[in-house]
Amino acid sequence: MNYKKLYTGLLVALCFAMLPVAKSISAELVAPQIVIKNVSDQLKVRMDDEIFAGDFGRVTEYVDQVVFPIVDFNRISRIVLGPLWKKATAEQKVRFQKEFKILLVRTYSRAFVEFEEWTIRYLPLKKFSPEVKKVTVRTQVLQPGIKPIGVDYKMGFFSGQWKIYDIKIEGISLAINYRTSFKNEIRRSGSSGSSGSLDSLIDKLAQKNQKKAAINTAKSSVE
Repeated sequence: MNYKKLYTGLLVALCFAMLPVAKSISAELVAPQIVIKNVSDQLKVRMDDEIFAGDFGRVTEYVDQVVFPIVDFNRISRIVLGPLWKKATAEQKVRFQKEFKILLVRTYSRAFVEFEEWTIRYLPLKKFSPEVKKVTVRTQVLQPGIKPIGVDYKMGFFSGQWKIYDIKIEGISLAINYRTSFKNEIRRSGSSGSSGSLDSLIDKLAQKNQKKAAINTAKSSVE
């Protein structure tokens, strides 16, 4: 899967995660569902402010502050890099996480700017109890005249808090999509599995992030 298609899928998925809540099938939401709802409510209030929503820099800062504390970024990074995570040096892990997070924050933020008027329905959790440490929060994205879209959030109770570590759209895993994409990128570099190929991947991520930042800075200056 190429980066353009992957980013588009991520935009949709992350947008859906923060949509206003429609009626739930179950009478009450439970802890992991409430985590998502609370963050979505905060973001909805801010994005209703047209001045705030029009300042992409402020949006990205807010998303970083409010959304990513409920994301298990270390776990996602390990899933995305797969076996390479174990082979990576401490410095490479830090660099990868820095650039990958910038990518996700910016893509996440763009979703809020470009999507409006969606609602989300929470489906009942299966066999949920206080002893459960991992769950899949199943939702349906609703839009008039369009078939509901299934968006599921894989969450775990880590260090006393429910956090997201993967998102699935109609059964397709966001983390695995990135893993496949990055694996193909490394294979094209001609040194699959090596330290140098991971450095090359990180460098390309950094270049893409810098390019996007420059484009958005230029747009803000014009506006």
